[in-house]
Order: sequence, then C-alpha cells, then structure tokens
Amino acid sequence: MQVAFLVAPEGVEQTELTDPWQAVLDAGGTPCLVSTEAGRIQAFNHLDKADTFAVDRTLDEARAEDFTGLVMPGGVANPDALRMDGRAVAFTKAFFEAGKPVAAICHAPWTLVEADVVRGRTLTSWPSLRTDIANAGGNWVDEQVKVCTGGPNTLITSRKPDDLKAFDAAFLDVFLPAGRTGS
Repeated sequence: MQVAFLVAPEGVEQTELTDPWQAVLDAGGTPCLVSTEAGRIQAFNHLDKADTFAVDRTLDEARAEDFTGLVMPGGVANPDALRMDGRAVAFTKAFFEAGKPVAAICHAPWTLVEADVVRGRTLTSWPSLRTDIANAGGNWVDEQVKVCTGGPNTLITSRKPDDLKAFDAAFLDVFLPAGRTGS
C-alpha cells in the first residue's frame, strides 16, 4: 500500500500530516510526501511554524496510478495554496477518475471543491467550509468522520485534529481492506 500525501510547500497542519502518516506506517504501508516543489515543506501547529519534512516526489513526478489512495491533510494555508495550483487540482481529480479512495481532513476539502469532485457527495470538514461545499453541490454534515461511497470512489472526510483517531481508522479500513497486509 503506497499512499500519497498531498501538501503545499508551506501551511500544512503538522498533526494532520504526521498522525495519518504514522497510521500508514503502522499498517505496513508506504507514505509518500507529494508537493508542488522539491525540497522540504514547512508544517505548522495552527499559526506557529513547526517541523519541516522532505518531499518524496513533486507533482511533476507523481501519478495517481502509482498509489493506493490519497490523503489530504489540512491547515488553512495548505489547501488554499493547492487549490490555486492546476497540477495539484489535476492530481486530486485523477484519484476520483481512477476510482481510488481519497481522505481529506479539516480545510483540505477546499482542494476537492476546486477539483469539482464534491457534487452529489456527502462530506464533512472544518465548519467554515460548509458554504463552499454546498455551493459546489456537496452535502455537508457535522460528523467526526464521514465515509461517502456514493460516487466514483470512496471519500473519507473529518473535521479537525481532534477527529484524527477516527479519520485514520476510517481511511485505513478503505485503503487496506480486512485480511490484506500493507505490502
């Protein structure tokens, strides 16, 4: 199981990157940090700079077909930058077109809105995205985690860092069905 983690060069909420990353590792999978630029990305703890992380592949090198699924961490600046990058939007949309699962937390659904993949889907997010999701044709719910199978792929969403345990369990159940190993 190789899982893409899509992040901008700056602004990802660190715990929303590191917690799911560790969950993939613990399940025997291989996480891959994909970004718009090579080098290192700068994570944040809310508005304060946190750690930096090495990029494994740029969007020019990564393809949806190389991965089991896509995890999209939040933070406010991270998805805002990604939704303004056509390559990031296309990469995200490619997972939907290929029928591969996507997991997004907090503000990450902004990129999903830009990719025009929430129409007819039920999802959750940070509450301030409710109107954006509704305007894009999605159905927003206030739930810890929402697994939506009513589309071309399975979409797993959560609201905030406090939901990470449920988010990790839900996306791993989809990315790694019971009875299979992570390799």
